[in-house]
Amino acid sequence: MEITLDKHSANQASVKIKLNEADYQPKVDAKLKDYAKKAVIKGFRPGKAPVSMVKRMYGTSVLVDEINNILSSSLNDYLKSQTFRILGDPLPVIEDADKINWETQKEFDFEYKIGFVEDVKVELGDQLEATSYSIDMDEKEVENTIENLRSQYGKMTNPETSEENDFLYGDLKAEDGSFEKTFSLPLSKVDGRSLKKFIGLKKGDVVELDPSKAIKEDLVSTVGVSEEEAAKLSGKFTFTVQNINRTELAELNQEFFDKLFGEGQVDSEEALKNKVREIMAENYNKELKVFSDEKLKDKLIASANIDLPEVFLKEWLLRANDGKVTAEQVEKEYPIYAKQLSWTIISNELASANEIQAEHEDVIEKTKEMIREQFASSGLGAQLEASMDMFVDNYLKGNEGQNYMQMLTSVQNDKVLAFVKEKANVKEEKITVDKFQDLLAN
Repeated sequence: MEITLDKHSANQASVKIKLNEADYQPKVDAKLKDYAKKAVIKGFRPGKAPVSMVKRMYGTSVLVDEINNILSSSLNDYLKSQTFRILGDPLPVIEDADKINWETQKEFDFEYKIGFVEDVKVELGDQLEATSYSIDMDEKEVENTIENLRSQYGKMTNPETSEENDFLYGDLKAEDGSFEKTFSLPLSKVDGRSLKKFIGLKKGDVVELDPSKAIKEDLVSTVGVSEEEAAKLSGKFTFTVQNINRTELAELNQEFFDKLFGEGQVDSEEALKNKVREIMAENYNKELKVFSDEKLKDKLIASANIDLPEVFLKEWLLRANDGKVTAEQVEKEYPIYAKQLSWTIISNELASANEIQAEHEDVIEKTKEMIREQFASSGLGAQLEASMDMFVDNYLKGNEGQNYMQMLTSVQNDKVLAFVKEKANVKEEKITVDKFQDLLAN
């Protein structure tokens, strides 16, 4: 057997494997003898069929199987012995495989494309700058959230006369009769210059309007029409009121507090504000941590400047997902895949170089944390904790063990990022919700 490596570039190569008869024939003969001992062939007692007959019947399929086994193990062992890091899976050169004559050939040549990276270097230290954000809760945000909660738990009424923030249920018609639609119009989505037309209306009242100007939000979602129909909602229309819907805000009393947080958890308006502020800050800070971590990953990826074998990886993604994705989809999604792959390489490199290891106990704790978050609003705290071990066990065994491996990888990434932050120049910054939205937008 001969195995040779032919590097085409800094990250792509071909592995060529040459097999002669001595490499595979002993294994083929042994397998055929074993077949002969077990074969049930008409005209012969079980296990008494001549090996020559068994060879005629099964020789080619046994040859193919044994050569494939030899190729798989040999290629795997050879690649493991290399210093570079293999990406994806080796891709057999199909054109060469199609030319094989399994009946007559004694020597076989196989070729595989591979993609790899080597010399991955990740520099840590003060030159690596990062920002750890935390939220500075605005009282207006807290008040707005409480207002929304009161609206969600409020009572629906049907007043005689419309006011700002009501919902008007009625018929929108084009003057020329080309369009007619019955829907519920939120007055909060009506442009301020047109809003006064909709205040003080009663059932049966008719308003003239140009939907494209009067409705400030997306016409598609507001009116419930297609993009094509929305494009035609311009010009003279009328809206006839059939009904007025209003939500009366829930009272700030103990019944409302208990509905939100459970019996006795909050007992005053001040306690309500504090609880809402605490929950909002916790949720925003979780989002900010994810945002900060992603920015740190971006800097590490830029610093490492890993030269991925793009052409190879795109072909591998297409062939590995045969029939499930198109070349256009691979092209579109490749930047996201490349970023994730680069981070995986960096994380593994840092974990290996600094003896960072995800332990089984860490996986258990992270899974518990995930499950608690999923059930946070269910009110099943005590019952959940009593059955936590069962939930964790079921989840980690799910998806044929892939859930466990994904959680293990997640724990390693957490530990690697914590290690990086210890070495990097990290500054703390408190920001408002508006500033956070700006950061997300950029």
